[in-house]
Amino acid sequence: MPALLQTARFMADAPRAFESYHRAYGPIFTVRYSGFPPEVYVTTAELAEQVFRTDQGGGHAGAARRDFLEHLVGAHSVLTLDGEPWWRHRKTLNPPLRAKQVASYHDDIAAIAAERIATWPLGRPFGMRDRMQDITLEIIIRLIFGIRDAGRIGRLRALLPGLIETGGSMQVAMLPERLRGPMGRVPFLPYGRFLRLRAEVDALLFEEIRRRRGAPGGTDVLGRLLETELDDQEIRDELITMLIAGHETTATGLAWAFERLLRLPDVLGRLPDDEPYLDAVVKEVLRVRPVVYEAPRLLDAPLRLGGYEIPAGWYAGPYIPLVHRDPAAFPSPGEFRPERFLDGPQSRAWMPFGGGRRFCVGAQLALLEMRVIIREVLHRLELTAPDQAPEARRLKNVTLAPAKETRVIARARTPARTP
Repeated sequence: MPALLQTARFMADAPRAFESYHRAYGPIFTVRYSGFPPEVYVTTAELAEQVFRTDQGGGHAGAARRDFLEHLVGAHSVLTLDGEPWWRHRKTLNPPLRAKQVASYHDDIAAIAAERIATWPLGRPFGMRDRMQDITLEIIIRLIFGIRDAGRIGRLRALLPGLIETGGSMQVAMLPERLRGPMGRVPFLPYGRFLRLRAEVDALLFEEIRRRRGAPGGTDVLGRLLETELDDQEIRDELITMLIAGHETTATGLAWAFERLLRLPDVLGRLPDDEPYLDAVVKEVLRVRPVVYEAPRLLDAPLRLGGYEIPAGWYAGPYIPLVHRDPAAFPSPGEFRPERFLDGPQSRAWMPFGGGRRFCVGAQLALLEMRVIIREVLHRLELTAPDQAPEARRLKNVTLAPAKETRVIARARTPARTP
């Protein structure tokens, strides 16, 4: 199939396209996108591990993402860097995002969730994904950016969703570099609108960084980054990275959690106060409905993979939804079984946050947010799905999202009577 048609098929229905390729060609196949090198996808845990081993030499995760993300996160992002610059940034981000540190955000996350849940409509259907994005955006603004000024918060609330929507859209992310200059000069096209939004957001963030340098301290992530050797541009890029990697993705994972739970009454009945089981449910949701679909490497040396030699200059990476259905790694992969995450060590084939050395630095924060927000929702509301049919997956910006945004009807939970 010509690359242009493969690209169109990917943008129209990526999950169905990849499943058809898997049925036709098995665990390894090549897809060609217009304007980009060919990409080899693998669908087993064993082959995915071989790709991730190129992190030790032969493959570059930063270079693989640069064409699609640098316009949004910048040239100094842990997502787009490689080699020593990447390692310097990764070591800088590890302390404020390790599990022990993010645990201190528990009560703040719960308070933000409770505040936003109180505004939800009762008795009529609405989409959970937008509501989850509202909560995760507030968490980013308050706990990552550390912004307290009501005016700045309001402006960022207004600007950031549009920045993510335009910058992460397929029309912008897959726009070849040679076309970005001309497209950026046309104000009504998506890339031109993105550039205007990016300039407004950058002005706010640089203003906040300069203000905070004059008054150091704080428990938010920005406050901790200001204590490092990163300059203003590097800090801006990492703040936007945490927004992109921790806002829409976490919100989509939460939407999938409720989409699954409302169709699994036995699982829902054990929640929300069984903490180990809640953690296992979150991990099983991310197995059966991973939000990010790939974790590519750009090869700078040939890679022997699945009986083929993949040439330098091509992309290689796992298609995560199919790796998570590899029966060699996850027995009975079609079943929703949280118990698989209670019965022994976690499989390395579980990769909703990527794998290898480039495992997502914000994974612990995302998992904490999902546990806390699910608990807060279930403590306050009784949810039902107006349609019990499972929601299909569709490509939404850089995520695989529920096609109907996880439609629910909410009712206030009646408090238990005290004798």
